[in-house]
Amino acid sequence: MGHIKEPKGVDFIIKSKPLTDKERKEISEYIRQYKAKQKLKSGFRKRRGSSSKKKSLA
Repeated sequence: MGHIKEPKGVDFIIKSKPLTDKERKEISEYIRQYKAKQKLKSGFRKRRGSSSKKKSLA
């Protein structure tokens, strides 16, 4: 993968305002709920590796 140069006159540095305590707590709660939801979904994965088909010994 190569290095991407900034074009002349373009600045990719982004300065965002600091989060308030309320915003930080809301984001943390959302992430906690999202992870819990994903954990429930991942419990229903199919197993890999073994196949129900029998291999023929030819």
